[in-house]
Amino acid sequence: MRRLTLGILAHVDAGKTTLSEALLVASGALRAPGRVDYGSAFLDTDPAEKRRGVTIFSKQAYFEYGDLAVTLLDTPGHVDFSPEAERVLQVLDLAILVISAAEGVQGHSLTLWQLLRRYRIPCLVFFNKTDRQVGTREALLSSLRTRLNGEFIDFSRKVDTPDLAEELSLLDETLLNRYLEHGTPPSEAEIAALFKARRFSPCFFGSALRAEGITELLDGISRLFVPPVYPEAFSARVFKIGTDEKGARLSFLKITGGSLSAKMPLPPLDEKVEQLRLYSGRSYSLLKEAPAGSVVAVTGLTESRAGMGLGAESGEHTLPILTPVLRYRLILPESASLTELLPRLRSLEEEEPSLRFSLDAGGKTLLVSLMGEMQLEILTELLERRFSLAVSFEPAGVSYRETVTKSAEGAGHFEPLRHYAEVHLFLEPLEPGSGVQVESALGTELLANQYQQQVLRTLEEEEIPGILSGAPLTDLKITLIAGRAHEKHTEGGDFRQAAIRALRAGLFSAAPCLLEPYYAFSLRLPASSLGRALNDLDRMGATFTLGTAESEAEAEIHGQAAVLAMQNYAAELRRFTKGEGSLSLSFAGFFPCRDAESVIAARGYDPAADLAFPADSVFCRHGSGETVSYAEAPRYMHLPYRRDMSAAEEALPEDAPIRTKKESAPLSLEEIDAILDRTFYQNRQRDKKRPERQRREASEAAKERAYRALKTAAPRKHFLLVDGYNIIFAFPELRALAEENIDSARLALLDLLSDYQGFTGTTLIVVFDAYRRKDHKEERYPWHNLFVVYTKTAQTADSYIESFSGRHAASDIVTVATSDGVEQIIVRSQGALLLSASELREEMLRAHSEGLSTPAATEAAPKNRPFADKLKRPESSEEAP
Repeated sequence: MRRLTLGILAHVDAGKTTLSEALLVASGALRAPGRVDYGSAFLDTDPAEKRRGVTIFSKQAYFEYGDLAVTLLDTPGHVDFSPEAERVLQVLDLAILVISAAEGVQGHSLTLWQLLRRYRIPCLVFFNKTDRQVGTREALLSSLRTRLNGEFIDFSRKVDTPDLAEELSLLDETLLNRYLEHGTPPSEAEIAALFKARRFSPCFFGSALRAEGITELLDGISRLFVPPVYPEAFSARVFKIGTDEKGARLSFLKITGGSLSAKMPLPPLDEKVEQLRLYSGRSYSLLKEAPAGSVVAVTGLTESRAGMGLGAESGEHTLPILTPVLRYRLILPESASLTELLPRLRSLEEEEPSLRFSLDAGGKTLLVSLMGEMQLEILTELLERRFSLAVSFEPAGVSYRETVTKSAEGAGHFEPLRHYAEVHLFLEPLEPGSGVQVESALGTELLANQYQQQVLRTLEEEEIPGILSGAPLTDLKITLIAGRAHEKHTEGGDFRQAAIRALRAGLFSAAPCLLEPYYAFSLRLPASSLGRALNDLDRMGATFTLGTAESEAEAEIHGQAAVLAMQNYAAELRRFTKGEGSLSLSFAGFFPCRDAESVIAARGYDPAADLAFPADSVFCRHGSGETVSYAEAPRYMHLPYRRDMSAAEEALPEDAPIRTKKESAPLSLEEIDAILDRTFYQNRQRDKKRPERQRREASEAAKERAYRALKTAAPRKHFLLVDGYNIIFAFPELRALAEENIDSARLALLDLLSDYQGFTGTTLIVVFDAYRRKDHKEERYPWHNLFVVYTKTAQTADSYIESFSGRHAASDIVTVATSDGVEQIIVRSQGALLLSASELREEMLRAHSEGLSTPAATEAAPKNRPFADKLKRPESSEEAP
């Protein structure tokens, strides 16, 4: 049989649940339909749903029709519960959008249509309540096309009728040409393919309460549905977390590949399925195995989350569009304990992720973010019924977010005694509505996968606050670009601590910005009230345009405005239009706050006082942990900063690293040795009982061993390693050339270094980053009298040079040319010699001006290098930026 996951969506009171009952009866799954207004609907099983006559939670039913095995998912219609409907969309094959023929297209219908478009779900439209229809079918279709901006076709006609065949042919050029030339209408398969590609939405008419038009709708679904082709490997998508009547945790998921059986492990979770349940209403049947396309509830999972991918979809997490924007303060009974209450509330967040419980800056007041007053009423009832907790609420403004406006790197180090982790993150701003995106750019040879996963889980699952007001972050990409563990001292939670500190430290350098929520609004009112409405919207600071009204006596306005500005405007609209105006609101996103300074001041958030999310790092000093402020910590990091930002980044090709003149400042040998004095072997445990003189002698002996290659060994070779992009952006002439063409800048640098090698006779290796190129293997090849290295994917030039220096500095003379201060410290500690960019420049100028060469240069160095003539001494003695 063809397995179909079918969702039903609608504006509240359009008859969505009644249609679900009618479908179940028509397919034979129910003998008689229930009634929403009587509280007997098959799918409204919650006490609050029966009492209020509205759907609050998504429900599942199963029926068969012909060769279709249908899982029907009924979704809430009220705007306050629209996040629940959005989560269901992630697993649908088809959707039915129900429009009331009596009320026409309403505001929430537009939001649902936009969600269907975003998730690319083919959609049928059912005009319900045609027994109370206002206007003709043509008028309803015209309104639908105007309001939703889609291609809607009346499918109550037979497919072979000439007008329907012509409408369908107009959707595809090939079909149209064939129809015009030969009069051949589209075939059933061609129509189904157009529908699957969302080229049109078929429309049906009827009355769910009177069971009119239901069979035609089912036949249309059967005719148009083309089942997806599922992969053989197991994969699934979790879309809902719930509990059964006994309190057992349920994970509702759709199997999108392979099959699922009991006792089967579900990566990335370290858990196994206990039971597979196929629900239909309140009842369920147990399954031994469920094939791809099935929607089941499983027990035994404690770490699953709505939106999570399993199996082959592991690591994928769907970010919702809809999010709560109103905040309320919970007024708790005096006997209630926040410590005991918070874990219970967290369980509610699992079931309804749009709920967000948090504490204020003082940690004494409990806040919750909600969609609206209806959800607030349901939450009050739920707390009373489930936890016997009588609470009240008072408004507390809106939910804010924070983002960044420029790229930055943040590093966190966590090294109290017998612990160790260091993490470097690269932060980048994203477009509004992107949420927080997390990824790793590291290979497992640089940091073990288990540690990378700890970092990524921390960033994905923990709501790490911003530094302006403590609000959650959004529209931000976080990339793990470097990390280091200790084989003996790294413990399980060390990388969580380092990741939090890296992110928080990076925010200080990324120009954070406070965002406030905005509504997208659709306003319909009498034309006589248009002037008043325009003045109100202008006062609110809204952006808007006039829409196309259905009659001259009406007016429509569409636009966006801050949530705070639009609050309570619906009541004001009804008052001055004498009840004839209507306002539809949907969440539009978070945008820069209009009065950020006063909001930040009012919230009084101190990032330094937030001990749960520190920005400072911890280093081991004299056998104990010492906290170093985020501003000073970069001087002590054990890994170099990998990505510094500049305008030149856009000029670099894919295989170029992100480099600028703002790299770590070059250091003198005295400064480097002073740092080594403070940090060398700092992670080794020291016996505090040893006399100070012995400890000092041991330290001196350790440093002596580090420099033994330079003091005692007889080197066989002299290597000069050049950090290619660092030098390019340190030489003004090369930097200017790189802004036009990075390839030309590389060739010019190689020309200069080839001349210089002919003068010195050293083995000269130029290292370029290629770590951003996908699946790139390390390349090493001779170029005239030089050697050129392009690093492999996920490896930087810095790490290649560190590795080379560590292998050769003990037996050969290794000189490194770079002006990256952190890199200088590392290679100096390995026993290498240093050349800053300015020193290399002077050496190259001297070699070129003297025109000296060795026999090796005469043999190998190419002639006629005009770029060398353009290299000039800087006017001052300072190093070129």
